[in-house]
Amino acid sequence: MAWDEWEQLKSQAAERQSTQMQLNQVEPGAGGGGNTADPSQYGDLTVREGDLAKIGDHAFTLYNDLWNKGRRAVPSSDKAAGNLSTQGFALGGGLQHVSTRWDEQLSSLRDACAHISNHMQVTKKLHAGDDHYIRRQMSSIDVLDAGFDERVGDPGKKNPVYGDSGEKKGKN
Repeated sequence: MAWDEWEQLKSQAAERQSTQMQLNQVEPGAGGGGNTADPSQYGDLTVREGDLAKIGDHAFTLYNDLWNKGRRAVPSSDKAAGNLSTQGFALGGGLQHVSTRWDEQLSSLRDACAHISNHMQVTKKLHAGDDHYIRRQMSSIDVLDAGFDERVGDPGKKNPVYGDSGEKKGKN
C-alpha cells in the first residue's frame, strides 16, 4: 500500500468519525435540552411514597396471582405425566420435565416479585426517614444561622444575638 493511499484512508476515516461519533451529548434540537452547563434544565429525581407503595402492591398482587393461577396446571400435568409413564409412553417423562421446569421458573418469578415488593416497602420507609432527618437538620441550621449571620442586625451595629458587650456574665 502506498503512503499516499494510507493518508487518504486515514483522512476519510477521520471525516466519518467526526460526523458519526458523538459521546456524552445530544445533538442540539434533538430533545435532550442541549444545555449541559445548567443542570436545573433536567429537574430533580423525586420519589413519592405513593408511587413506591403502588409498585410494591402490584408486585405483591402478581406474586399471589402467580401462586393461585400459575400452579393450576402443575398437579394435572404431574398426574398425566405419571399415567403416561406407567403406561410405557416416553411422552410421560417429557411432560414431567416440562412440569418440573414450569414449577421452578414459577418459583423463581414469584421470588423476584416478592423481592420487588419487599424492596419497595423498605425503600419507602428509608425515604420517609431521610425526609424527616433532612427536615430536622435544616430547621436546626436555620437556628444556627441566626447566630452567625451578621446581616441580622443593622449595618455597622453588633448582632443583637450576641447581647450587649457591657454585660459580664457570671460576675456581679
